[in-house]
Amino acid sequence: MSKSLNELSSAATLLARTRIVLVETSHPGNIGAAARAMKTMGLRQLVLVRPRQFPAAEATARASGADDVLAQALVVDTLAEAVEECGIIVGTTARPRYLEWPVTPPREAAEWAAAQAGDAQVAIVFGREQTGLSNDELRLCQRAIRIPTAADFSSLNLGQAVQICAYEWRLADLSGVAAELPTSEPLATGAELAGLIAHAKATMTRVGYLNPARPKRLPDRLARLVGSGQLRHSEAQILRGFLTAIDEALAET
Repeated sequence: MSKSLNELSSAATLLARTRIVLVETSHPGNIGAAARAMKTMGLRQLVLVRPRQFPAAEATARASGADDVLAQALVVDTLAEAVEECGIIVGTTARPRYLEWPVTPPREAAEWAAAQAGDAQVAIVFGREQTGLSNDELRLCQRAIRIPTAADFSSLNLGQAVQICAYEWRLADLSGVAAELPTSEPLATGAELAGLIAHAKATMTRVGYLNPARPKRLPDRLARLVGSGQLRHSEAQILRGFLTAIDEALAET
């Protein structure tokens, strides 16, 4: 993780601690449109995962005055790196699919994010223009957003989707819910949750509970259990300690 990403704002307001993450964006103009959508709603943190072309003149042109958002944008290699500090991670999906975690409209997701106590960093993750996020990428998220478009014409471009979500995040921020909540122990970060899931899968495999060749839906349900959005830092540490104790006991037999 780069120092720059570690230094992203930790201010208490929902907007100040929310980052927009764009995964493998194909068209630089869509990056500019997303930056413009963000700035109009008071969002400033833009993280790009392997963009096809950035920086680019088309991105700057489409930003229409949001050049500062582009100038401060961070480029990383993986989605895991983009969200590893975040205690709240929300993915987006444009099509119906079976998921083991909640799929909600943007307003409900924004209200849920605002209602989480503490100063957790928040990520809203948008996938590729044509294919969106993969199921593996959605497993890094605690819930998903699906914008309730008209059934006979559901096409939204990336900038429009970012604008809708940014608007709902602004409404949730203006509601003052986050400011009213007492500070409590921080939520487990994306990196801590990913480490816990990987450790649990490894230990389950060692004891014969998980068959990697035929995992069925166990990995999805494990990700849903761990990534419910309520697990605190100390709770994740307890579970990691328990798994380590099992590993050590197995090594002694």
